[in-house]
Amino acid sequence: MTGPKTLLEKYNDTQSKILGYLKAGVAKGGKFFKAKYIAKDLGLSSKEVGTNLAILSQICDDLEISRWSYSNSTTWMVTSKDGEEVTA
Repeated sequence: MTGPKTLLEKYNDTQSKILGYLKAGVAKGGKFFKAKYIAKDLGLSSKEVGTNLAILSQICDDLEISRWSYSNSTTWMVTSKDGEEVTA
């Protein structure tokens, strides 16, 4: 039996970068994030960000991530799970 996975074991490097970005944004009061701006800020492609956000929306324990709308780029709504305060 193994214990709970650490952040580095559960998420790949790209997912860890994106989670750090989202947690910092949510901690500052942000709620909506466009994939193309995340990509630009992190030096990734929009496709990489979108693919990884879709995965994170299913496996992330700290944040509630959901596809919100599409207009020139997918907008994602990100909130903390269970109303807990998020710290980056």
